[in-house]
Amino acid sequence: MATDLAAAAAALLEARRSRRWLAALPEGARPATQEEAVAIQALVAEALGPVGGWKVGAATPQATPSGAPLYASNLRFDSTPFAAADFNITGIEAEIGFRLGADLPPRETPYSREEVMAAVASLHPTIEIVDTRFTALNCTDALSHVADQVNHGALVVGPALESWRHIDPPNEPVRLTFNDEVAVEHVGGNTAGEPTRLLQWLANEGTLGLGGLKAGMVVTTGSCTGLLLVKPGTRVRASFRNAGTVETAIV
Repeated sequence: MATDLAAAAAALLEARRSRRWLAALPEGARPATQEEAVAIQALVAEALGPVGGWKVGAATPQATPSGAPLYASNLRFDSTPFAAADFNITGIEAEIGFRLGADLPPRETPYSREEVMAAVASLHPTIEIVDTRFTALNCTDALSHVADQVNHGALVVGPALESWRHIDPPNEPVRLTFNDEVAVEHVGGNTAGEPTRLLQWLANEGTLGLGGLKAGMVVTTGSCTGLLLVKPGTRVRASFRNAGTVETAIV
């Protein structure tokens, strides 16, 4: 029996609307493949869009990446606080993002690394707020969590760095603080390694179902600090030695 992708999308949309979190997707509506999970993402995005960016990551520098669309309504370009009540959970990850200055539409010939890099206008420090429409992280099968926007809640995008080619993300020092107390401080930390291949994968494969990458979109490329849950009343600051600083708060 074919997976009921529309029923999966409807369940996720209803959970967002009603805040009645899911223990699992309905029987017959749970994705059996990565392709089905991505198709569910696209159905939800069609209802909640427009798409303002993407998240992308990989388990290792050699692993096939995976990603999810980010809705423009959940992108924030300043330090305005978030209400904890707007989320199910509030997980925090410090990441490095890129903003596109040119379109990379779907095409038959794959984009080269050089073409993708030429389309990047700026590098940004980012904070991803991790959330879930399920009762908890990892409470159901992994593909269902992929279908649920790979556990995305919101993205805070820090100041643009237009001269960024000298930055080496896998070796970039990062410090994450909560209420001025250091939670994480180390070098690198992103399991995906160099983000260039992640952007190239998005341009050539990961965004095809939603029209490719477009100028103005922000792409965040995976956690440099791991996931840490925070409580209301937490001020969050992510500082990269060369990539800049971004701040927000959960109130």
